[in-house]
Order: sequence, then structure tokens, then C-alpha cells
Amino acid sequence: MAREFIVEADGGSRGNPGPAGYGAVVIDAATGETLAEAAEYLGVVTNNVAEYRGLLAGLRAARELDPSATVHVRMDSKLVVEQMTGRWKIKHPDMKPLAAEAARVFPADRVTYEWIPRAENKHADRLANEAMDAGKRGEQWSAAASTAELDAGAKERTAAAAPLQGRGELRDQPPPAGTVTTAEAPAPDTRAARNVATSPKPTSGWASPDMGAPATFVLLRHGETPLTPQKRFSGSGGTDPALSDAGQEQARRAAETLARRGTIEVILASPLTRTRQTAEAVATRLGLDVTVEEGLKETDFGAWEGLTFGEVRERYPDDLNAWLADPEAHPTGGGESFAETATRIAATRDKLVAAYAGRTVLLVTHVTPIKTFVRLALGAPAKSLFRMELSAASLSAVAYYADGNASVRLFNDTSHLRP
Repeated sequence: MAREFIVEADGGSRGNPGPAGYGAVVIDAATGETLAEAAEYLGVVTNNVAEYRGLLAGLRAARELDPSATVHVRMDSKLVVEQMTGRWKIKHPDMKPLAAEAARVFPADRVTYEWIPRAENKHADRLANEAMDAGKRGEQWSAAASTAELDAGAKERTAAAAPLQGRGELRDQPPPAGTVTTAEAPAPDTRAARNVATSPKPTSGWASPDMGAPATFVLLRHGETPLTPQKRFSGSGGTDPALSDAGQEQARRAAETLARRGTIEVILASPLTRTRQTAEAVATRLGLDVTVEEGLKETDFGAWEGLTFGEVRERYPDDLNAWLADPEAHPTGGGESFAETATRIAATRDKLVAAYAGRTVLLVTHVTPIKTFVRLALGAPAKSLFRMELSAASLSAVAYYADGNASVRLFNDTSHLRP
């Protein structure tokens, strides 16, 4: 009877691209015994390349143990899992050959893939960090010096046993729900921070120490279009304008800033042209692909598309007054109400938080969706949308924790656009 292996793999890049490494472990599916470990410092590459290299190393280690085995791969990289199962296309030239090579290690009918939260991938994560640490010292990773398996087990036992301490002793807690810290940049999504167990019990106020790394959404508004300086309604039901020259430069500057921060792992964009162009500028700089997410599109402003606020007030005064007073009201001509937009954004948020728990994801979208993400995170009323200023190509960020709490970490940052 063929043996069954579990391969857990991970990769990381401190800079994306930056100094990178991978880790992989092969486990006996029947006994849970660790059979093999692999790790390597890779030099300067992206997160995604490092994750693919980890997958490849894990599959090869499993084949060396038993080339007739069946393998179940567990990874916290949604990108790798979805691409290897064929559900997502592989566009980036650096990843295509690695994916093809991984697909050849075992016959396709003997390999299955599963996405897992980062908190469940501690062993491979620790190996990747050991490899990067060794590379920083000018060394190569050594299996003899590795403490990854022991470290992962110890953290698991400690997290399960440790009681919640008083507030004065909390160190890495999220702020209270609804706290706004606008001077703070999006939280660094360090690889080592993943070694925390998740808590099954929801909490309120201060979260317990074992909440795990949050899903962090960095919200980037698209760059300017010809309609933006004129402050015209430009939603999902209009002419779908492209970026202007100024907007393209704004997208480039946003890409440079995000590359320096080095925390973005996945890029999702609204299906509209201006957001896809902005997202592609960032993706090219970071070496990532762009996935279109329909739920991120702008509100449909109906007959108001392309008009200024003054023109709408002149032509449709009663409809405009109703729209400003009631989130259930629709723009003239059957556009989308703010209440409908909020329902769509909440559903998109819930789907993405579940899919990208513990990851930092760039959402390239529009004014109303970004304001709605922030409003919902704060528990603010719908009228708060009219009290937020959101500039073209600005950055905002919201973190979502395992207990359902959210923390607004940044809003309308345009410092990257200044000379």
C-alpha cells in the first residue's frame, strides 16, 4: 500500500523582493512523525518565488522518501494553492517555470492541495525564517542546528496553556475595536509574527494574546482620471475612464512606496479600467499578479455618471436631497444605494478575511468602497461617508482579527505623492 505524506511549505522575503528563504517539512500522514526538513537561503527574490521554491523542495523531499507515495500539500499561500490546482492562471514569468517543475515531481493524481491559515504552518514558517537568518549571517541553513519542530510545538503548547494577562502586560495586542491611528503605517507583516495560535473564542475590547496575525487590507484608491480633477461622479455605470498621465504617475509613486514597505503579498483590484491600471503598476513593481474582485467595484451612480455635484443638484434636486438623507435612496435612473454598496462590501470583506487570514493584501478600489470598509470597521453611521476626504492614489489600511474586531490603522495617506 502506498505511503501518504503531508508536505507543509512556506517562503518569505524581507522586502518583497528582498533577502528570502524557504522552509518545507514532510510528515507521515499516518503517524504525524516528521520525516524530513528542508530550508535554503535564496538571496533576493519575491515572497511568491520563495513560496514556490518551498513547495518544490517539499515535493522533492517526499519523492526521495518514496516516489510511489501520495502527497497532500498544505500551504498558507493562497496564490500558490490556487495556481497549482488550476483555479488561478499563472501570469508572472518567474513563477511559471517553478509551477511547471513542481507539477512534474509527482503525477497530478497523487498530489492534492489545501490552503491553511498561517498559524497552522508554524513548522515550515520557522524553517524559512531560520534560512533567512542564516543568510543574513552569511551562512547556509543547517538541519543540525534547526529548532523549528521543537519551536513550533513549544509555541503551540504555550499558547494553549497561557492565561490572559492584565492589560498592563499585553505586548502585541490590537488596539481596542474602532481605534483610529492615522499616523501609523500599515502594520509590518513579518514572517516571524505568524507563530501564534488562533483563538476559537470571540472576545470584545482588548483581544487575547492568541488572536494570531490579522488579515490586513491596504486600501489604495486608483489614480486620477480626466474626470477626477473636475469632481464628476464616476462609478461603475459610466464610461469607465482610464488613468490620465497624472494618474499614471500617482500609481507609480504608490508602487514605489509599497515596494519599500515590503508587506504586500496579494493584489486584488476592482474590474474597472482605472483600478486595474493602478494595480498593474504596483504588481509590476512587486513582481506579483493582479486578481480582479468584482465586489470592489465603485457604486453605480445611475444618471448622475459624468456629472458634477452642481449639475446633479440643478437637474435632479429632489433625488439628490433624498440620496443625501437616506442610505436606502438610489441615484436617479436606478443606480446603487449606499445601503446596497455596504451590503456588497461587507460580503466581500467577509470572503476576503476568510481567504487571507494573517496576510497583507492590497485592495485597489474606489472612493465609496474604501470609505465603506472604514465606516464598517468603525461601526459608524452611513452619513459618516460624507465626512471623509479620500484623495486619488491615497492609502488606507484596516486590520481584521480572528474574533471579528477590526482596527483602522491608516486613512487617506498621500505622503508618497509629495515631491
